[in-house]
Amino acid sequence: MTYSTEILSQSNIWAGTADLTTLRHNLLDLFCQLAYKEGDFVLSSGQRSSYYINGKQVTLHPQGALAVGRLLFSLLPEDTQAVAGLTLGADPMVTAVSVVSVYENRPIPALIIRKEAKGHGTKAYIEGPSLPEGAKVVVLEDVVTTGQSALKAVERLRDAGYSVSEVISLIDRLQGGAELYQASGLRFQTLFSITEIQERYRQIN
Repeated sequence: MTYSTEILSQSNIWAGTADLTTLRHNLLDLFCQLAYKEGDFVLSSGQRSSYYINGKQVTLHPQGALAVGRLLFSLLPEDTQAVAGLTLGADPMVTAVSVVSVYENRPIPALIIRKEAKGHGTKAYIEGPSLPEGAKVVVLEDVVTTGQSALKAVERLRDAGYSVSEVISLIDRLQGGAELYQASGLRFQTLFSITEIQERYRQIN
């Protein structure tokens, strides 16, 4: 049995009753086992990198999705009226948070932002429930590098009349994203820095 199979088989550490500190530790291990790879890669930003993180390996995994939903929900401001993100990376994240929010008796809708406007029907950029103008929306992102993807989501939401003041990510690669958000007047939170991921990866391997 591999390490990743072993931690996934221990259902009690992923249960809805697991405390958030334990859940965060287990999610970190899951990222190291399933999502983090070392090699020679070209990122979506066009930059070359000696490592790559495929966040969807975790956010589309049942235990990973539950942990992501619970942990990100715990970081949302009390006045959050929706979570949103740019397709495709944020799609499972906003869904997980929205589902978890129901069990927390604080239902929060999810919005998915297209990279290009729909070519038919309403030709909308944003998919999901209609919200009142000025609704407070938090943008979610899986892996932040330069920060441009989440910033595009923020701009689309603001153009639609929503209020956005915060971005939350799963992993910050520490390559300028946080500084871009700060310069844009956005609050930024992240579950893990790349330093923490790499340190734990080397411990496990």
